[in-house]
Amino acid sequence: MNTKKTLVLGASENPARYSYLAINKLKQYGHPVIAIGKKAGKVNGISIQTGQPELQNIDTVTLYINPATQQNYYNYILSLKPARIIFNPGTENASLEELAEKSGIKTIEACTLVMLATNQY
Repeated sequence: MNTKKTLVLGASENPARYSYLAINKLKQYGHPVIAIGKKAGKVNGISIQTGQPELQNIDTVTLYINPATQQNYYNYILSLKPARIIFNPGTENASLEELAEKSGIKTIEACTLVMLATNQY
């Protein structure tokens, strides 16, 4: 299996949040997960970090923050040089998609959970 180191941006300890479900599913499917959220915490043994920590070798950034909040992360996300960014439902952002594509980063408007369940991740 080809694992993809994934940054979940907008991570939450709240089991009702899709980011929480995504962290669990990514881990279940064997993908290394890094989580960043507003508040520090833990989901299934994975620490939720805050701020913009220095990260290496990120394959995928999956977004769970709204477009207005994303603006604070534009430079950070682009600096990680991921292979792709997944815009989950409600996070679609033409401005960030354009910046990413100009930087050679693939963008996908899709649901991480559905992609995992259908072997499209």
